Amino acid sequence: MKPLYLAKKLSLVLAIQASLSSYAMAAQTAVDAEQNANNNAAPNNVNNAANTANSSAANDETASAQQTTQDRYIEKMQIIGRSQALNKASGSATLINELALERFKFDDINRVLYSIPGVNIREEDGYGLRPNIGFRGATPERSKKINIMEDGVLIGPAPYSAASAYYFPMTNKMTAIEVFKGPAGIKYGPNTVAGSLNMVTRQVPQVSEGFIDVATGSDGYAKAHGYYGTTINNLGILVEGVHLRAEGFKDLDGGGDTGFEKSDIMTKLRYDLDGEFVDQVFELKLAYAKETSNETYLGLTDEDFSANPNRRYVSSQLDNMDWTHSQFQFNHYISNDDFEVITRVYRNNFDRAWYKINGFKGGAVNRSLQDVLANPNADETNQRFYHILTGEQDSVEEYEKLILGNNDRSYYSQGIQSDLNLNLAFFGFTNQVEAGVRFHQDQIERNHTTDSYVMQNAALVSTGADTLATTTDREKTDAISVYLKDTISIDALDITAGVRGEFIDAKYQNRAAGAQGDYLDKSTRIWLPSLSLFYSLSDHGGLLFGVHEGFLPTSPKQNPLIDTESSVNYEFGGRYNQDDFNIEVIGFFNDISNLKEGCQFSSCGSDNDIEFNGGEVDLYGVELTSDYRFVLNDDIDLPIALSYTYTQSEFKTSFESGFDMWGNVSAGDQLPYLPNHQVSLTFGLTAQTWDINMAIRFVDEMLEASGDGVVLSGVTTKALTVVDMSASYDFDQYGLVYVKADNIFDNQQIVSRRPYGARPSKPQQWQLGYQYRF
Repeated sequence: MKPLYLAKKLSLVLAIQASLSSYAMAAQTAVDAEQNANNNAAPNNVNNAANTANSSAANDETASAQQTTQDRYIEKMQIIGRSQALNKASGSATLINELALERFKFDDINRVLYSIPGVNIREEDGYGLRPNIGFRGATPERSKKINIMEDGVLIGPAPYSAASAYYFPMTNKMTAIEVFKGPAGIKYGPNTVAGSLNMVTRQVPQVSEGFIDVATGSDGYAKAHGYYGTTINNLGILVEGVHLRAEGFKDLDGGGDTGFEKSDIMTKLRYDLDGEFVDQVFELKLAYAKETSNETYLGLTDEDFSANPNRRYVSSQLDNMDWTHSQFQFNHYISNDDFEVITRVYRNNFDRAWYKINGFKGGAVNRSLQDVLANPNADETNQRFYHILTGEQDSVEEYEKLILGNNDRSYYSQGIQSDLNLNLAFFGFTNQVEAGVRFHQDQIERNHTTDSYVMQNAALVSTGADTLATTTDREKTDAISVYLKDTISIDALDITAGVRGEFIDAKYQNRAAGAQGDYLDKSTRIWLPSLSLFYSLSDHGGLLFGVHEGFLPTSPKQNPLIDTESSVNYEFGGRYNQDDFNIEVIGFFNDISNLKEGCQFSSCGSDNDIEFNGGEVDLYGVELTSDYRFVLNDDIDLPIALSYTYTQSEFKTSFESGFDMWGNVSAGDQLPYLPNHQVSLTFGLTAQTWDINMAIRFVDEMLEASGDGVVLSGVTTKALTVVDMSASYDFDQYGLVYVKADNIFDNQQIVSRRPYGARPSKPQQWQLGYQYRF
């Protein structure tokens, strides 16, 4: 973004923020005047003791006010906020707080989200480096159909221009994970078809505190995590760093590292400014992250998987992902007891290069890697290609050369957003007004190249040919988003009406030599309404209903003939919260008028990024979540939590598609990678100085492709049950020791056969760790 453009947008948003603040204060003043006119004057004989309070009490009051301001600010960093706010939330809302995250000390976001109903996941590398997450049946491929946020800001590399999230924040540094589905998600965009995932980083502490967490484990696993923060007067600072590494659980033919190394460092500065009428918080967040992982898209044949699920063919020996990510975010928060306005200015840069096997050179004979590994004995050609991949035969013919591609990409995502919360009382009714505006810009530049190799003596050897440029383009999006919501409380009924506007201008430019005329400019303008009702049956429970419009934009390079994804989504259910018992049951129905999917390397083994329309689809299901804490005696509790999801899908029309995950679809076919049943059960024993926890999850079988006529038609993954365990003992001032095991019974299955061959779930992994707080 040009500096002048950014300055104009910043000035405009600051003006909007000032207008929102002025409006909030003026509106509240008017309401206060109306209330004061109808109230009796306050008595004149005020207790004089209040005017003679000593300085110590005054200081305590100031400290309390600062804490209240900080608490409100922290709430704005979250979608859901405090757990008691869940009772009347419109839509399905799940909050996993820091205490819950600490129970299992997961590094993998997939393992965290398995406990949330309505979440569908396609695992890939076993460590959660590049998750595939969907909500309520939305395709999980690279999490491209959900909004992924960190501290309330879109965190994907280019959420509008290239929605596939090849970058994902480190789970270790999060203090809360929030999942929001349903009509309340109309606040968050651009994707409203499924829901939003918000991850909350650590806040600057009010007092000096520090933390160290070190661990070692199987497969060369090692972790070092620490932070220190303090506040002196009104100025606070936090520094936090995480480093993870592992040698990997896969066995590369001929030897080699199949692991990863990942680091993240974050700094926050916060200044609190308390005024007579309003309080303010200024916060700056700076972060830098880096990953090097010897990961591949190449899987195995089913036969080889049965013999050794953790084998890796020698043809993937050079595969490597290398990326860096930098983050800037400045927040300004202004509030009093009746309104809040928060403005965020953000910039994220992401540069990545993934060098990996793409396939054979082809020419005289063309076979995709997916076809070779799915049918290695189909004919002599497939057999020969298979033996070259495994290093059992050398490349001889020209078409047997192996092509390795470097998918080199640079992204940025930046913008300014301002959000208002205002409580008003008119005509005896309580109104909670929420409004917001965002100016956002993002871009992706692709500079893809390929090199040719031959297999010789079970090793890849360069042919010496020149590196070829394959894709050189730029996709860029400017977007303005607005939303307005109002919740009106009428006795036991809360009515929430909302609308979101997305105004998107997208540009595509092919930057290859001689392709100057290959470009595309297009615009999208859409309003997305929502309505939800919550009826309180008691102080502890009630019924909810919601309906909202789902939307998913197309990327800048897509032909205008490709329609955006659109749907009308309904939900109905109820929840009950009291003391140590909570339960929520919600049924949902997504009436999709046009389903849109795209082809990326993670799904199709291609970088053409072509999107396809799938017409009408029905998606429906039921989500159940419940938890209860049994008190066994004065010292020991037994917490137990259960979540269950039933999901069903159905194409409503028949059609032929070039999309590798659909093929020739018949009406009634189901969507791929969507299990009908999922169950998560967690329980444990918790005492003052120790705890033991177990997590059991079941994921039903999943289709690899919907219709007929594609390589994986009729193929499914098997149902998978995994048990994780953790235990810890607190030695008080000497720190805490913990042990944990992922997949304690070492149960491995094929989690997918995309893009090239069978991929395993993570095997058993043990960890021993130590934590110290100061």
